[in-house]
Amino acid sequence: MSKKKKELKGLERKITTLISSPTLKEFNYKQIAFSLGVKDTKGRNDIIKILNNLLKKEKIIKTGRGKFVAPAVQGETTVGVLEITTTGRGYVVCEDLDEDVMVENRYLNKGLHGDKVEVFVGEKKYKNRYEGKVVNVLKRNKKVFVGVFEKNKEYGFVNTRNARMYTDFFIEKEEMKGYKTGETVAVEIKKWEKSNSSPEGKIIKTFGFENNALDSYSILYEYGFSPEFEEEVEKEAQKINKKITKEEERKRRDMRKQMTFTIDPVDAKDFDDAISFKRINNERIEVGVHIADVSHYVTPGSIIDEEAQKRATSVYLVDRVIPMLPETLSNNLCSLRPNEEKLTFSAVFIMKKNGEVLEEWFGKTITESNYRLSYEEAQHIIESEDNIIPEEKTILNKEKKVSDSLVEAITALNNIAKTIRKKRINKGAIIFDKSEIKFKLDEKNKPKEVVFKTAKSANKLIEEFMLLANKKVAEKMKKGKERFVFRVHDQPDEEKLKNLQAVVKKFGYSLNLGKSDLNSSLNTLLESTFGKNEQNLIDTLMIRSMSKAEYTTKNIGHYGLSFDNYTHFTSPIRRYPDVLVHRLIEAEIKKQKIQTEELEKLCNHSTHMEILATKAERDSIKLMQIKYMLDKEGKIFEAVISGVTARGVFVEVVENKCEGLVKAKDLPGDFYVHDEKNHQFVGEKTGKKYQLGDKTRVMLMKADQVKRRLDFQILS
Repeated sequence: MSKKKKELKGLERKITTLISSPTLKEFNYKQIAFSLGVKDTKGRNDIIKILNNLLKKEKIIKTGRGKFVAPAVQGETTVGVLEITTTGRGYVVCEDLDEDVMVENRYLNKGLHGDKVEVFVGEKKYKNRYEGKVVNVLKRNKKVFVGVFEKNKEYGFVNTRNARMYTDFFIEKEEMKGYKTGETVAVEIKKWEKSNSSPEGKIIKTFGFENNALDSYSILYEYGFSPEFEEEVEKEAQKINKKITKEEERKRRDMRKQMTFTIDPVDAKDFDDAISFKRINNERIEVGVHIADVSHYVTPGSIIDEEAQKRATSVYLVDRVIPMLPETLSNNLCSLRPNEEKLTFSAVFIMKKNGEVLEEWFGKTITESNYRLSYEEAQHIIESEDNIIPEEKTILNKEKKVSDSLVEAITALNNIAKTIRKKRINKGAIIFDKSEIKFKLDEKNKPKEVVFKTAKSANKLIEEFMLLANKKVAEKMKKGKERFVFRVHDQPDEEKLKNLQAVVKKFGYSLNLGKSDLNSSLNTLLESTFGKNEQNLIDTLMIRSMSKAEYTTKNIGHYGLSFDNYTHFTSPIRRYPDVLVHRLIEAEIKKQKIQTEELEKLCNHSTHMEILATKAERDSIKLMQIKYMLDKEGKIFEAVISGVTARGVFVEVVENKCEGLVKAKDLPGDFYVHDEKNHQFVGEKTGKKYQLGDKTRVMLMKADQVKRRLDFQILS
């Protein structure tokens, strides 16, 4: 074989490898040349010749003038997850394709939102996107749905009233039992015959006629969370011995005489953590971080443990909390309620005023909280250093007097917390002071007001000492030989950071992506945008550019906190990984062996359930925002363009952070073309731009509870 032929053969192998990769699905000769670093005319001609030969051999397919795809993409089937939009159209997300496959409603073939499906990949048509058909449903995302029952004489239906659910459930006469029209029920898919347009369902639970139940329970079931515990779990919880025996007391460090307090939201019922304070001398103090000893009551392999493991986390919706543990444990037995002796697992530190830890101790304790404070009450103490809390700031709406020792403790701990926080920032920790959306609800749980809460000194005090305890526990266990549960956070994605940099530039901010300056630059950006109209948008975009924190036995440190070692130890009432950590550290202290074979699997499951809980909580907030806007159709608002997609622009109302869509076809005064790269729409005739971050005035056209969306019209 001649040298020329060898070169061409080698070039053909490189091209074949490149076009077979998932990163290059549609291509032309210029893209191939760029990817392979070919810059000369001769090399480009060789590429064109090879592409034509591959076309003749049917190793590639021509899709348009000078454009090709690998045959595995077009004309074959692949596997992916089906996502259905509120318009009824589907998109199959496939790992082996660099873009989604669009599926029209008529080709969904009984596939439902979240299902794993086999999809036939067709031609590129609409907006140069692959169109396809669902061939087969491989695995249902879920089998239980929530909807409203409608009863007829011979049969019934359950309508989910969910825009992503394009069908209702047929209920046979014998399955209707005593259910009545208008009841909110949970329904399970029995079967779905090819000839039937709707699946046959079986009602497995009723939630009565409460209006809000449909919304909340629909969200919970959508993500696989059960709003109630099985009867056997509740019974098992009731059987737990609630008395603290003398024998148990002797096993523990007695800290009941220490001045101890909790600081939590006003409406909190599960108190995971308490802090104790003792002054040793002018230079030293003792701080105890006391955590509910859930692992004492929830033993490995028990029914309650299995249920907690499955749930992995509590879910906090706007109008209700779905606890990880039965309320007997979460709100009563384990909760560190005031003036009640409780079993705790503690991290005790001897500290200097500057936050330096001189000594540390970890172990089982018995404690008693002297005070239950809300964040507002603690904040008043910090700001005033006064032991009288006025009635408007107290939990019970009446004047409250606390001890001078409590005032001293909170003041001293606040000063230490500020010092520790400053050190973390200097070391590279990224500090988000993102406003939290809260709702004031009426007696029917309908939103009457949207409020925003920003973390103040009281919140940061608790945060810093919880972070300290979590960090110190992880450092201790890192030294051990046994595997451990770490909370890790990887470095951010470079491409996403570049995208963030481009966006913030539009607002007049800069972002230095150099490794040595990145963290301080991110913090400067957060500080610069604090309190501005664009804060929520930039905070959100920054969070999206970050990696997701997760649980694992493989420690890589926590980038966002700038910790080499970090875990979750402080919230075992609402997080299962914390229960695992308690068991692991107890075994380490006692020099006991513990089974760790399943640890990584449990970590993965906990991470997965945490993600689902977060999504459920977001959906709950969004739905409540829509409910809040129901009576505001036709009203005009100041807004910021918070997102730009092919569908149109998303706008966020400045006064209440409610977000909705302005469809591309409804943009005024011109025909607008989507410029994906620059996050904007550009008018063909006028050149007018609607781009990410632009301030604008909008009118609310429709608040749709069923489709869970707000439709706006831009006025300027």
